[in-house]
Amino acid sequence: MLQKYLQLPQKGKIIAEYVWIDGSNGLRSKCKTLPGPVKSVKELPEWNFDGSSTGQAPGDNSDVYLRPVAMYPDPFRLGENIMVMCETWMSDGKPNAYNFRHDAAVLMEAHKEHDIWFGLEQEYTLLDDFGWPYGWPKNGFPAPQGPYYCGVGTGKVFCRDIVEAHYKACLYSGINLSGTNAEVMPAQWEYQVGPCTGIDLGDQLWMSRFYLHRIAEEFGVKVTFAPKPIPGDWNGAGLHTNVSTKEMREDGGMKAIEKAMEALSKRHTEHMKVYGEGNESRMTGAHETASYDKFTWGVANRGASVRVNRACAEEGKGYFEDRRPASNADPYQITGIIVETMLGKVEGSDVYQKTIDAEHVDLDMPVMVSKP
Repeated sequence: MLQKYLQLPQKGKIIAEYVWIDGSNGLRSKCKTLPGPVKSVKELPEWNFDGSSTGQAPGDNSDVYLRPVAMYPDPFRLGENIMVMCETWMSDGKPNAYNFRHDAAVLMEAHKEHDIWFGLEQEYTLLDDFGWPYGWPKNGFPAPQGPYYCGVGTGKVFCRDIVEAHYKACLYSGINLSGTNAEVMPAQWEYQVGPCTGIDLGDQLWMSRFYLHRIAEEFGVKVTFAPKPIPGDWNGAGLHTNVSTKEMREDGGMKAIEKAMEALSKRHTEHMKVYGEGNESRMTGAHETASYDKFTWGVANRGASVRVNRACAEEGKGYFEDRRPASNADPYQITGIIVETMLGKVEGSDVYQKTIDAEHVDLDMPVMVSKP
C-alpha cells in the first residue's frame, strides 16, 4: 500500500527534507514543498524550527534558523525530491551553540591549499525492541567473538537487509560510501565514508547516519552509536578517522605524517574531549583500543592511539588512522580539531572551546538577542 502512494505524481512540485543536528548530537528533520526542481543548494530558502524542543534554544527565544549547506537526491521518495543538510543559526546572526560545522568549515577553507582528505569508518550496533543487540538470545549472550567479523550465515550475522538497503540508499544519493562489513561483535556493523575533501566528509557522514536511522525505522530496529553498548568481553564501537594531506601523499610524505604525530601528541586531552561521549568505557587498552589517557602511535598497531598503515610506512607516504574517536562522535568536531592541531588555529574558529562552551549552555536563562 505504501509503495502505491509513493508513486503518485507530485504535479511538478518537489519535497525537500531539511536535516539538522540537535542539541544532544541527534538528528532531526522536517519537510518543505518547493514549486519545482532545484539545481543548486544556493537556490534553497532558509527555514526555521522550534529550538526549545530540540535542546538548542530557550523558550523565550526559540526560533533557530536552518541554512542549507548540502543537498542529495532523496533515496526514499525518488524523483527530483531532495535531502538537505543544514547548519543551525540564531537570529543575531551567530551560529547556534551546537553548530560545530561552522567552525570546521572555517578551518577547512583556511587550510584548503593542503587538499585534506578524510575517510571515516562508522561502527554501529542494531538493537531489538528491548534494547538488546538484535539476534542475541533473550536474557542471554551468544557464543564468544570470533566467527562474526566479516561473517556469513545464520547465527553469525544479523539484519543484513538493513545494511544492504542503507548501502544502496547512500550510493543513490551520491554519498561516497566506500564499503561495509559485519564487525567483531554480533549485531555490530561498519561502513566507510570517503575519501572526501574537507567539510564534505562531515556532511556526508551525518546524512548517512540519518539514512541508517530512517531505514532501520522501517524494520522496527533501533540503531545505537554508543561506544560500548555491551559491557564485558565485547568489542566497542569507534569512528576511526583516516587523514591525508597533499604533503603526506607526496614522495617523502612520511615526514609530514611524523610531524602530525608530534602535534597530535601535544593535544591528546583536548582531542579526547571532542572524540565522543562515553569513550572511556571503550578505550581501555583492550579490544583493539589504546589507553584513554595516553597518546601512542605505531605502524600496523591497532592497539595504538594512531595507526600508520604498514604499506604507507614502506612506501614512505600516504595517510594515518586516528583510532581514538568514538562511534557517537561528531565528524565535524573530529575533522575540525585534527586540522586545527596539524595546521594551526584560525581566527573565527576554536573547535575545542566551542565544545566546552556548548556543555555549559543554560537554556533556562533568557538570551539577549539583537534584531537581525
